[in-house]
Amino acid sequence: MDVPPTPAELLDTARRLDPRFRSDLGRLVDIDSGSHDAEGVTRAAEWAAGAMRADGFEVEVVPTPRCDGKAYGPVVVGRRPGEGSRRIVLFAHLDTVFPVGTAAERPFRIDGGIAFGPGVCDDAAGVAAGLAAARALDHLGYRGYGELVVVLTPDEEVGSPASRAIMARLVTGADAALCLECARENGDLVGARKGVADVLVTVHGRAAHSGVEPERGVNAAVEAARLVLELQELSGSVPGLTLNVGRVAAGSRANIVPDIAELHLEVRSAGLEELVATLDAIDERARRPVVDGARIEVQRLDVCPPLERTATVGLAAIAGEVGASL
Repeated sequence: MDVPPTPAELLDTARRLDPRFRSDLGRLVDIDSGSHDAEGVTRAAEWAAGAMRADGFEVEVVPTPRCDGKAYGPVVVGRRPGEGSRRIVLFAHLDTVFPVGTAAERPFRIDGGIAFGPGVCDDAAGVAAGLAAARALDHLGYRGYGELVVVLTPDEEVGSPASRAIMARLVTGADAALCLECARENGDLVGARKGVADVLVTVHGRAAHSGVEPERGVNAAVEAARLVLELQELSGSVPGLTLNVGRVAAGSRANIVPDIAELHLEVRSAGLEELVATLDAIDERARRPVVDGARIEVQRLDVCPPLERTATVGLAAIAGEVGASL
């Protein structure tokens, strides 16, 4: 079939294939697959790989590296060549936030048309929906794409530390990439997300007894206090930018000049340029301590760039039109 199926044809096919969708959903929900349960996520990955192979995909199970000493499950990549030119990527995640044993405590069930179970919405339904969509196109004989790629990651719930580089490589050059996370409760699609940076600022001073020789000390807490006030002023400096100093720690005893202080802060921004500029401003301030003898160290623990609306508005409009027609 060279002509794309109509939304009505797709909906009718999806309804006929719904029993398989529900079966896939239940199989995934009943597998414990918390992000740090590498064995459980691997079981979910093996199931998904088998399901995609059965549907005619060329499947690769890609091991992920250890991150901060922690092991994660693999990335599952399914490829189906088509007869057109455009490369389409569907991606979802296999991990959940639930501990081992939750699947046995709350197994999959459907009650009153509503599915229940750990991770049923986030993101077992996304995985099952991606497989179902590919299956529907196959049943209708449509191969008008150049390549259809389904990517399932093992660590989304903890920020994708092990799979991020693999994912970036797979989506590079795609004509369209659809994240199969659930929509909002009212059905709204997400076409933009703020970027977020997790930053640890450490102030190094010099300890001294505050009663005997306070002049020998370099008070890291005083420098940290100034930093809190100055950095917090960046929040709201441009529209859509927020900065929150969420944790402050310094010193060990009241009679000791603290030699170390920590600030743990988060920056969120709708635009990449503003996010980068704010992080650079934090670095610049760290190079100019106010307290003589203090030294400031900045660690960017994690930086996730924003999904800016300009890149997705056309695709979101198409999705909205198709959805409204059903």
